[in-house]
Amino acid sequence: MQNELIIVSEYCDKCHIEPQFIDMLQEEGLIDVLTQDGTRYLTTDELPDVERFSRLYYDLDINMEGIDAIRHLLERMDEMQREIEYLRSRLRLFDVEF
Repeated sequence: MQNELIIVSEYCDKCHIEPQFIDMLQEEGLIDVLTQDGTRYLTTDELPDVERFSRLYYDLDINMEGIDAIRHLLERMDEMQREIEYLRSRLRLFDVEF
């Protein structure tokens, strides 16, 4: 399935965020913005992250460095959760109660 592209300026207008916010996210390496024929686009895969980062920035007044740290911690938590699930599945092979 191919990702749909969303024009950054239209997304910003509809979501009431500043285009500079998208620039900051891109500069920090938190999202990827595609440019084709001078128009900047987000992929639909980026939207959940942009929305999460937007809430942190606008609603909770967290700066870019804080957002990056939170993103890193959330990714680490996801990795640890996958590892726990893997280990639990391995323990089931030995019929261990937990």
